[in-house]
Amino acid sequence: MAGTDPASVRTWDRLAGSYGRQERREQHAVDTALRLADPGPRDTLVDLATGTGLVLRRLAARPAQAVGVDRSAAMLAHVGPLSDDTRLLRADARDVPLPDGHADVVTISYLLHLLSPADRAAVLAEARRLLRPDPASRLVTVTVWTGRAPPARLAGRVLAAAAAARPAALGGLRPLDPTADLRAAGLHVDRRVELPRRGYPSLVLRARLPAGRTPDLRTP
Repeated sequence: MAGTDPASVRTWDRLAGSYGRQERREQHAVDTALRLADPGPRDTLVDLATGTGLVLRRLAARPAQAVGVDRSAAMLAHVGPLSDDTRLLRADARDVPLPDGHADVVTISYLLHLLSPADRAAVLAEARRLLRPDPASRLVTVTVWTGRAPPARLAGRVLAAAAAARPAALGGLRPLDPTADLRAAGLHVDRRVELPRRGYPSLVLRARLPAGRTPDLRTP
């Protein structure tokens, strides 16, 4: 979840040791994201802003190859043991030193709502570059999203308080539906799941490269 400016990276370096304590609040959304991503045994998954590696660890039950990418060295140091098919890469999510079309699946969890519109566009453009040029390739994003559920006002206040407490890393923290950002990046959303409870209020979106058909927005 490291942001993209140096101050933000230093903040996440400082938080790395304690970040794992709150991963349980992300777990339900991450498991939902992996279910929608559905990586198979021959797939390669790239997890941008992998943080302390929750996505990678929850992926362990699936026999896919994976690369976890993050700018924070301290976060990566707290990932812990991983399968032999998983590796870590310290890099900026806007400029990942992997070849075009490297991934069948790209995941971005709890990052986009921290970024400016320009940085969101840059990260999504890089995610699209990393995707294999095939309609079966997919990008799955998880963002904080309060939606219109009754707890929305309280959740909004909590987010605002967190952003005020850590402006270097969380100054941009706000609920975000990145559907428009995904469309601007040339991707179409075909699955949408809102998760107002069991952890952080979250929105999980699956997007694909254009295939000339109407997106299916039904919640599975």
